[in-house]
Amino acid sequence: MTPNKSLPVLSDAAAPPPSPRDGVDPIGDGPLDPARRAFLRTAAAGTAVAALASCSSGVDMEDFLRKHFKELSPDELKKVLAKVEKRNQERFGKRTTVSAKGPQPGVEYGYGLDISRCVGCRRCVYACVKENNQSRTAPQIHWIQVLEMDKEHGVDLAHADLYYEADAVPRPGKFYFPVQCQQCRNPPCVKACPTQATWKEQDGIVVIDYDWCIGCRCCMSACPYGARHFNWATPNLPPEELNPDQHYLGNRPRPKGVVEKCTFCIQRVREGRYTACVEVCPVGARKFGNLLDPESEIRKVMETKRVFVFKEELATHPQFYYFYAT
Repeated sequence: MTPNKSLPVLSDAAAPPPSPRDGVDPIGDGPLDPARRAFLRTAAAGTAVAALASCSSGVDMEDFLRKHFKELSPDELKKVLAKVEKRNQERFGKRTTVSAKGPQPGVEYGYGLDISRCVGCRRCVYACVKENNQSRTAPQIHWIQVLEMDKEHGVDLAHADLYYEADAVPRPGKFYFPVQCQQCRNPPCVKACPTQATWKEQDGIVVIDYDWCIGCRCCMSACPYGARHFNWATPNLPPEELNPDQHYLGNRPRPKGVVEKCTFCIQRVREGRYTACVEVCPVGARKFGNLLDPESEIRKVMETKRVFVFKEELATHPQFYYFYAT
């Protein structure tokens, strides 16, 4: 009989080469030198930064490497605000004041809009443009969009007209439905942002740090209200029309390639003022106030009027409410 033969054994040469993750240098004979490992890591990071800088001459490395807004110390924040003011001076030749005032304790903002009173005059649209330093032309950006709808159809986006032109408003058989950021309690835009450039503040305002926005527009895709707007070009803002009273998370001038939206006029309301759109409305269709204050106008509306939220079925829980007063 033929004797049994043992199975062949794989030689050591067939073993896979060691990985740097194992702490062994695949080129040398010993463990990877910690100093060399740190060098490789730093070199890789440097290469990435250099590649970013080569892609755009407008990239500021100090801004790129800056900590998140919520992590800045008071001194660091002061330097950031001073830098924004300096940029404004260089760009517009105008002195500005940029605040970063935070939310006030015991305040949660809510907004009410009386559909039965709105006449579709669009004064709110242009007051918002003026107050919040929005691009005038190419691109023209409006944070508030007024939809004209047919009374016979009710609130029906399929029959809504954003670009209506009328010699006089309101037109017979029509009603008007302004839409802007709903400041959702469950904001899908915040969840979609890959860089945490947008978040919800304690007073209910959803904000954006334009220096952290990478312009991916994921938030725009996530927003079911079409309330976010992208700067395809450098915003066109004449220096003589610049509002010098600014907030870092609000109406400071935006660069090309970032997303922007309504912030309830954060630069005004955190100073105890009404939003620009509330003040300009000629028929008193807009109401604003502190939802936590039982005596506030918005609370009175919530308790006594027929109130609803836009696209309630999506469970975004807006802090922007529509109602019928008559």
